[in-house]
Amino acid sequence: MPIRALIVDDEAPARDELLYLLQAHPDIECSQADTAEAALAIIAQDDTDLVFQDIQMPGQDGFQVLAGAQGLERPPVFVFVTAFDTHAIRAFEENAADYLLKPVSPDRLAKSLERVRKLLAEPAPPLLSSALTRLLSSAGGLGAKPLGRLAVEQGGRIGLIPTSDIVLIEAEEKRLLAITNTERLPCHGLATLAKAAERLAGLPFFQANRAQLINMERIAEFAPWFGGKYCVVMADPARTEVTVSRNRVRAFKEGLGIL
Repeated sequence: MPIRALIVDDEAPARDELLYLLQAHPDIECSQADTAEAALAIIAQDDTDLVFQDIQMPGQDGFQVLAGAQGLERPPVFVFVTAFDTHAIRAFEENAADYLLKPVSPDRLAKSLERVRKLLAEPAPPLLSSALTRLLSSAGGLGAKPLGRLAVEQGGRIGLIPTSDIVLIEAEEKRLLAITNTERLPCHGLATLAKAAERLAGLPFFQANRAQLINMERIAEFAPWFGGKYCVVMADPARTEVTVSRNRVRAFKEGLGIL
């Protein structure tokens, strides 16, 4: 079965070189993106299995692509293709699927693809490890700071509410709703749950399923449910119940520090 790969790099020669090397592997089907925004759009709309990700790019960087993709029900495997500092590469080697140093050698690429094929053959999708989650939160996309407030639509105007007031964010038809103790407010400037997760990176929000992003600090209780899922009860007056998808349970428990 072919592996759908995406090459993300703002330099066309670097993309072309990697594409050339990947032609030696007939099970890899490639597309390309030259910005983080373009990459996230492709990943959200396509069944991307593998992303070869440059880190340092104009605008949003590779960290933000990685963080944004984790909001998907089945995020792709990421392999960094980088000339980054040695100490960062050691962190990636411990926590990411793999990394490749520029210029990429054919032998090293072949070994990386062997690792990726094994990961994709697993019955559950590979999850971002807790260590890499901490790395992303501390790096914040190379300098970005978490948002303390979120823009919402209130009575025909744009208001800003503290993110600590948000119990969960829910996808409803073609909009997102920020749910507080007393209101259900349309989010302003956020079209997808993946984008909301990206904007809230570094804050205690977790995507429980494809439609709901919950505030981990507003959980009242939780319990195992059928089919390997978890049932979470939020600490709001309505005692809202949220289902954690089976393939997100491990990350959920890691986020609570119980795994």
